[in-house]
Amino acid sequence: MKYSGLIFAFLSLFATALMAQDDESTLVTLNNRDFTVGEFKQVYFKNLDLVKQQEERSLDEYLDLFIQYKRKVEAAKEQGLDQRQSYLTDFAKYQEQLSRNYVYEDNVTAQMVEQAYKRSKESLKTSHILILCNWDATPQDTLVAYNKAKELRQMVLNTPDNFNDIAAKYSEEPKADESRGSLDYFTVFEMVYPYESVAYNLKVGEISDLVRTQFGYHIVKLEDRRPVLPKRTVSHIMIGTRFDSLDTAKDRIMEISGLLEKGVAFEDLAKQYSDDKNTGINGGLMRPFTKGDLKAPPFEDAAFALTQKGQISAPVQTRFGWHIIRLEDMGKSPTFEDEEERLTKMVKLGDRAKIVTTAVSQKIKEELGFQAYPYKSSFMAVLNDSVFNRKWRFVPFENKENRLLFTIGRKTYFYNDFGAYLELRQTKVRPFKQIATFLEMVYEEFETEKVKDYFKQNLEQVNSDYAAIINEYRDGLLIFDVMEKNIWAKAKSDSLGLRNYYEAHKSQYLWKNRVKGAVIQTTTEEDMDEALELLRRGKSPSDVKSQLNQGGALKVVISEGVFEEGSQKLPATYVLKPGLSDVFESPMQYTVIQAEELLPSGVKNYEEVAGAVLSDYQSQLESIWNDELAAKYPAKINKSALRKLRRALKTQ
Repeated sequence: MKYSGLIFAFLSLFATALMAQDDESTLVTLNNRDFTVGEFKQVYFKNLDLVKQQEERSLDEYLDLFIQYKRKVEAAKEQGLDQRQSYLTDFAKYQEQLSRNYVYEDNVTAQMVEQAYKRSKESLKTSHILILCNWDATPQDTLVAYNKAKELRQMVLNTPDNFNDIAAKYSEEPKADESRGSLDYFTVFEMVYPYESVAYNLKVGEISDLVRTQFGYHIVKLEDRRPVLPKRTVSHIMIGTRFDSLDTAKDRIMEISGLLEKGVAFEDLAKQYSDDKNTGINGGLMRPFTKGDLKAPPFEDAAFALTQKGQISAPVQTRFGWHIIRLEDMGKSPTFEDEEERLTKMVKLGDRAKIVTTAVSQKIKEELGFQAYPYKSSFMAVLNDSVFNRKWRFVPFENKENRLLFTIGRKTYFYNDFGAYLELRQTKVRPFKQIATFLEMVYEEFETEKVKDYFKQNLEQVNSDYAAIINEYRDGLLIFDVMEKNIWAKAKSDSLGLRNYYEAHKSQYLWKNRVKGAVIQTTTEEDMDEALELLRRGKSPSDVKSQLNQGGALKVVISEGVFEEGSQKLPATYVLKPGLSDVFESPMQYTVIQAEELLPSGVKNYEEVAGAVLSDYQSQLESIWNDELAAKYPAKINKSALRKLRRALKTQ
């Protein structure tokens, strides 16, 4: 048994090794470039679910798409699109963003995410006293500010009940005499990190030690802490005031409120009447929110005043218009797993990013090897006050004076590398008052940037996952640019070609049979009988509406226009014919159609289908271009590798 198990383990390892070898085998060669089985498999498996849902393509068909894609990338490079500044800028931004996901694989981020989650459970109300002192203050000014803040802290410790009086008199925060140092409730990520951290570690009524931020020295008093309310889910119907007057919008929302009272489904009314189209198509359903998220207090107050699922509010006015709100879910506090992804993104931004970056930079230095050398005295000797006017010019150090600055891995940087960077950065960074502060800040920036650059440059060689993703994005950017240049923009500007395409393919752009008239709807049989009586007496649909909807009543809803056969506004069983139709009954709704004129099927004019023509014309141009690329970049397929791939995929 042991012997057979050993053989099985050996064969498994051997098979795994063979599979790895197969992944490195060339599958396709075009334009003297080899593309491996592994590269194709990665794209294939990534898109397999989508492929199955759409067209159930065969392996050969998907390989054809892969080859077409690579041909377009080759065309983009031949056209120099990979050298354009816009491409280089976009790629650099994505490379920076993606590499962060690999650089930040350490405990620092995880610890800060856990801390942020715990803090997100509460919102705090604080008061503070601020003595202004930015990071660039002279040592003398910093000491003066520190001593002043220290004296004020002792003052509030002696008379803590007078904190706000002292803040009003001595705090250097703008309008402190009005705010008296009092701040609104805040939660995690809403204040600078040092202030937030001190506040969350205080007890109610407790006064902090001095807190240093980029603004100066703070003395913080915690006034209150309260739990953050769970996010609620509501649906709403909105009648906006962007196009209607306030009175008209109010009248419309009251009409809809009346329909709700008569039992018409909330979702149907939202789909049909809500001016918030993004939620209307989903029956008015909104994303979950808590107080403060929407920046619309009347709406939030009304939503949180609802106490039962399905409860509907009275009409509520906000700066966006009028709303009717229905409570869908009271919500519950999110778990750590729910919030982890969002919090991780937040940790990598703002104040916390500096802490994480410093820790990660140190980790890279330890892993790759880093050695720094003295530099301050040499650069202080050549820097002068012209740097404050952003006019300092760097004169390169000569020979032995161009000393080592630092080394990272196999990469070495010298004084002249940093000097050139200093001259460039003086025009980009915020103004400084002290040369030493400017020098230290820019050096730290330069060192961090070069350490990360070295890591990123080597990451593609040492991390296959990163290499695959960055290569996919690199090619994707080129595909977009080459399609824009050769297909999309070309088609848009070819007005004659678009017209000719339309004339040659008119049979593809047809109207169905249509009816011109009015759709009349009521919620009760009695109201429909009244509407029919007026219509039969020769009253127009608009006359019917004005006579029945009097005194705030909403007995009838009428839509006039041209309706195509199969339109959602027409009953499903309605057969187009002139005159007044039979009554179509559905739950809580009665419908008739007053057909003034039948419009036969026919060709749509160009203006009505310009968008569809453009899309179809672009597809035609792309098909022609694909043939041209196939002739220019013939593909050679490794049939042996393809057979092995086919067998391997059948077993998965």
